[in-house]
Amino acid sequence: MNQARFRHFGEAQRDDWALIDARFRDYVEEAPRRVLAHLYNLAGDHHGYPVDRFEHCLQTATRALRDGADEEMVVCALLHDIGDDLAPANHAEIAAAILEPFIDPLNAWMIRHHELFQGYHYRHFFGQDPHAREQYRDHPAYERTVRFCDRWDQASFDPDYDTLPLEHFVPMVERVLRRTPHGGLPEPIAKEAQR
Repeated sequence: MNQARFRHFGEAQRDDWALIDARFRDYVEEAPRRVLAHLYNLAGDHHGYPVDRFEHCLQTATRALRDGADEEMVVCALLHDIGDDLAPANHAEIAAAILEPFIDPLNAWMIRHHELFQGYHYRHFFGQDPHAREQYRDHPAYERTVRFCDRWDQASFDPDYDTLPLEHFVPMVERVLRRTPHGGLPEPIAKEAQR
C-alpha cells in the first residue's frame, strides 16, 4: 500500500495512519534540506541593499560564528531573514516559526523581534522612534537581541566581507532542525502496534 485509501478521517484505519505516520517521519527528516532550498530563494534579491538577502544571511551567520556564538545562535543568524520573500511585512515571524520547535525560547523571541530591534539603526530615517526596542529592556532576551542586531545583523551588508559558503553551515542546520521538537512527536503507530 503506497497511500491511504480513506476519503475522510471517519473511514481511516490503523494501517492508513501507520503509513501516513511513517511517511510524515521521513518528511520531517528532510526538513533541513527544504529549509536550505528555500534560503536559496533569497539569492539575487537585493531590495537595493549592497548585498542580496542570501549573502546577508550567510554574512550574519559568519559573523556570529567568528564572534564565538554557539551553534544554535549561528543557525538563527543564518535563517533569521528566510521569510523575506514570502512575508516581507512580517518575515521575522516566519523565521521564528520555523526555528521555534527546535531552539531555546529566548532565541525564538530574539528572531521574532529582530526587525524591531534592528530599527534602532534606521527608523529615524522614516520619522519613527529608533528607541522602540527600549519597551523590552526588562525582557530576558533583550541583551541577546541587541547583540544579535548590533554586532551581526546590521553589520552584514559588506560586499567585501570574506563570508563563509553555505556548505559550512549545512551540518549545523541539520543538527538543529533534526532535534526532537519541544513537546516531541507522538510515538510511532507502527512501534505502538508491536507492543
